Amino acid sequence: MYPFSQVSRVLARTIGLGWALMALGLAPCLARASEIRVQKNVVYGTVNGTKLLLDVYQPEAARGRRPGVVLVHGGGWMGGDKSYYEGIGQELARKGYVAFAINYRLAPLYHYPTQLDDVQRAVRWIRAHAGEYNLDPNRIGALGDSAGGHLVAFLGMRDTRDNADSELARYSSRVQCVVDLYGPTDFTLPASSVLNPQAIQILTLFFGKTQDQAPALYRDGSPILYVSGRAAPFLILHGTADTLVPIDQSQRLYNALRRAGVEATFVPMEKDGHGFLRPQNQQKAHALIEDFFARHLKP
Repeated sequence: MYPFSQVSRVLARTIGLGWALMALGLAPCLARASEIRVQKNVVYGTVNGTKLLLDVYQPEAARGRRPGVVLVHGGGWMGGDKSYYEGIGQELARKGYVAFAINYRLAPLYHYPTQLDDVQRAVRWIRAHAGEYNLDPNRIGALGDSAGGHLVAFLGMRDTRDNADSELARYSSRVQCVVDLYGPTDFTLPASSVLNPQAIQILTLFFGKTQDQAPALYRDGSPILYVSGRAAPFLILHGTADTLVPIDQSQRLYNALRRAGVEATFVPMEKDGHGFLRPQNQQKAHALIEDFFARHLKP
């Protein structure tokens, strides 16, 4: 077992999208203040006294209902923050999307399925308030990296797990398309055979138990088991040299989606690790993501 401080150093690599996606080129320039409206720390729910917050990046001059993108940060389910998506949120707004960067409750204080419930609640809340943001509730995509990739995969495949909130019960938590960046997808495989010790410790802190102690919980937390013909289109990007989340996790998800007849694209990023730092991969990812959202969300 690794001490929490050592796991935290591993998480410094997993909280990639705040800076790694900035380097990736998805936010090559920030929008001018006059082009977008930014709302910080909007409350999308309160659970046991804890406020759940999101930031909104909205095209200022846009007319009519706009497509939306939900942004879910990584960080091993234990770190990260919605602020890491500020540049990307602004860039998406400049391109005509309403972007929502969300926070969710973090491990080890909160274990799975808390994080799943939070991101599903966020999507339902966004739909319930679509009119306030000139948002088309039927054109919402999601993008997440690492732990965020794991969570957005659920948004593309799994119906609402906890629908006890009567105010949101009639709103779906499914999105119309998903960009999954190097997210883990299958926790049913023997952890010791596919993961390094740091990754195993991260999972133990996330689930609150080891895989041997709670195999059913690990199965429930595996997006790959929810693949069906109803799944949203997926774009999956993963570095071939990723030592934290094996690229086989993305390959297996892609294979399952294709077997189910779902539109899916899987692009290995050559010689990149957990996050894309090679300029050629940054440019490729930027183009692929921009085209994917345009094809699936814009009229």
